[in-house]
Amino acid sequence: MATSHLAGPVLVIGTGLLGTSIGLGLRAKGVGVYLQDISPTAQGVAQDIGAGVVLEHAKIAPELVVIGAPPDVTAALVGDALLAYPNATVVDIASVKGSILDAVLADPRLGPAETSRYVGTHPMAGREKSGPAAARGELFTAMPWVICAHEQAAAERVKVAESLAIDLGATMHRMSVKEHDESVALISHFPQAASSMIASRLLNAEGHQLALAGNGLRDTTRIAASDEKLWIQIFSHNAKALVPILEGMKEDLDRLINTLQHPGEPGALLDLSQLMTEGNAGKARIPGKHGAPPQAFALVTVVIDDKPGQIAALLTQIGQAGINIEDLRMDHSAGHQVGMVDVSVVPGRRDELINVLTFNGWKVAQ
Repeated sequence: MATSHLAGPVLVIGTGLLGTSIGLGLRAKGVGVYLQDISPTAQGVAQDIGAGVVLEHAKIAPELVVIGAPPDVTAALVGDALLAYPNATVVDIASVKGSILDAVLADPRLGPAETSRYVGTHPMAGREKSGPAAARGELFTAMPWVICAHEQAAAERVKVAESLAIDLGATMHRMSVKEHDESVALISHFPQAASSMIASRLLNAEGHQLALAGNGLRDTTRIAASDEKLWIQIFSHNAKALVPILEGMKEDLDRLINTLQHPGEPGALLDLSQLMTEGNAGKARIPGKHGAPPQAFALVTVVIDDKPGQIAALLTQIGQAGINIEDLRMDHSAGHQVGMVDVSVVPGRRDELINVLTFNGWKVAQ
């Protein structure tokens, strides 16, 4: 069993997807974990799948308490835990940090001795499914985990919070609360808002229109299926950082609408070109694989029959040729029992891949 940086025990309050996944990951490291949730069913499921032992009425002295609750109750639970467990480090894993820290520091029950044991954190991991049944002990492996230690946090408490991220295999990042909230507003909360607004335009769409939908629509609306109750809280707690970004998008939309309302005017096509170019340039800034600098990959599209074993056979063929796949996605053809698999490779191996696949009888769309 791998060595753990945490001695334990750890108390996880909130047995949703993230809390239960933390329990599973720590148990795999041999750390003792106790579970607590307002829902008996949720904590029971978490216990049944091996994330820890439900804390009944026994008194424990945890090394660490992890608050895995929605943002609107997180600060109160942090305060409760700081008072109930006077020797424990207390962390939360909510996706907003500023409003929670402000509430913890303003809690009249807490003094400097208590607040020095609190450290805000945010694991940037998740799944489209929610709840303890969707939990995975490997959920945080190689994923970013942000540590937002406030100025009064004791160094030894910050070290405990960092040990949690290390034990779960995450990639640790240190940020101020302000830096964190501004960052997640841009790279997480803003895309969620945009995706939801795009998807809302589909409510009155005709069936024959939606029948033409491809990966473009699916990609841009995928996260619109997220838990609306949770996102209402996230948006409201991080509104200060999110509003300026939305205002910037509104300016771009107004600019686009104005241009399209007068497409024949001088400069209209140039303005459209500039908008698209700005989008291309922004997309190119997103880090590549494993956080490496962005890299443009070459795309090879393979047409496969929609039947068992086809994707496995394709990937086996590519692997036998010694060509590394940098990315992979699949779309289905409307009205035909075939699929299109987009295989991304480094540009220098594109022609080699096409030749290998064509030689072995695959249909390559060029």
